[in-house]
Amino acid sequence: MKKLLPLLLAATLPVLTALAQKFESLALTPPMGFNTWNTFASNLNEVVVMETADTMAKNGMRDAGYNYIVLDDCWSLKERDAAGNLVPDPAKFPNGLKALGDYLHKLGFKFGIYSCAGSKTCGGFPASQGHEYQDARLFASWGVDYLKYDWCNTGTRDPKEAYTTMRDALFAAGRPVVFSICEWGGSKPWEWAKDVGHLWRTTGDITDCYDCVQRWERGWKVILDLQYSLVQPADGQNNGIGQYAGPGHWNDPDMLEVGNAGLTFAESRAHFSLWCMLAAPLMAGNDVRHMTPEILAVMTDREAIAIDQDPAGKEGWRFRAEPGREIWVRELSNGDWAVALLNTGDQPADLSIDFGPMWFLGGTCQIRDIWDKKDTGTTAQPFTKRLASHDVALLRLKPIK
Repeated sequence: MKKLLPLLLAATLPVLTALAQKFESLALTPPMGFNTWNTFASNLNEVVVMETADTMAKNGMRDAGYNYIVLDDCWSLKERDAAGNLVPDPAKFPNGLKALGDYLHKLGFKFGIYSCAGSKTCGGFPASQGHEYQDARLFASWGVDYLKYDWCNTGTRDPKEAYTTMRDALFAAGRPVVFSICEWGGSKPWEWAKDVGHLWRTTGDITDCYDCVQRWERGWKVILDLQYSLVQPADGQNNGIGQYAGPGHWNDPDMLEVGNAGLTFAESRAHFSLWCMLAAPLMAGNDVRHMTPEILAVMTDREAIAIDQDPAGKEGWRFRAEPGREIWVRELSNGDWAVALLNTGDQPADLSIDFGPMWFLGGTCQIRDIWDKKDTGTTAQPFTKRLASHDVALLRLKPIK
């Protein structure tokens, strides 16, 4: 056997290398889709998922780029079967997950699922520790295209080891899968996860408020500030964790709460805008079956999404923070820039941007106001707009040749 082992490794490595190259072609822009957790939590089921997919196919979300539909925690039974396999809860998924995956694929979506690197998931269901290769083969047999992999009940496991083990299991299973590392940023995954997964959480969980803190959950502005504290640009450039983001590997500040009850419309629009500025994955977390036309218009806005999906993949950063006002900037392809002006105050206010100190623009630019859908002067003059509390102006700047 000892003599055979080098031969087996020699035969296996080229296959795994070829599979790894297929995985490298995934998530060249931040993944977009829908995740069941923020709205449905443990109440996910086949009907909810199919109705969500039907709605997204009809309302323009799929065509706008939201192509991953991901089942989060609580989809399985509390125990594995006699062969050690995970079992979908038949009360929730009476036709099984292969049939659900086939349904999503026929509608033009990709199928995502959840597991965890510990002994149990965060919801207390069987997780994948010690079953990585078995679970990866099962997921492949169901047609899974995306795996969110959580970090509960992991004991003394090393995150890099745990996530690399599952990555290798996905490679061995042979089906290309976007691998979402949900370790919450504790081990600084941006420093080691580029060759392990396609995206990694940078913070704890989000909830549907502006700046509240509830148990381990935080409002989107708190998440935004935490992300910025990791970026810490000292020279006007994104020289913190933003340097680790790019095509195929993304910093993930968690799913969208856009359209959920705890946010005003202005806060939802600002939340969406700032996630676009961060080059963040856009994973809808609202009940898309029952959202207002205004929220749908925000979530499917082609100009805003183009900023998030810019092929250069450069993460934005906070250029200026003053009482009541923040300015965020992001370098885009072809010399363009995105700028977000955020009203952090509790009252409507007339806020301005003086572009003079933005030396990095390299010259005068035409200003496009994304949400007002109009061109509005150039950077030769300050930009001023009245913004509601916690609302945003999202601008695209194009150099004037």
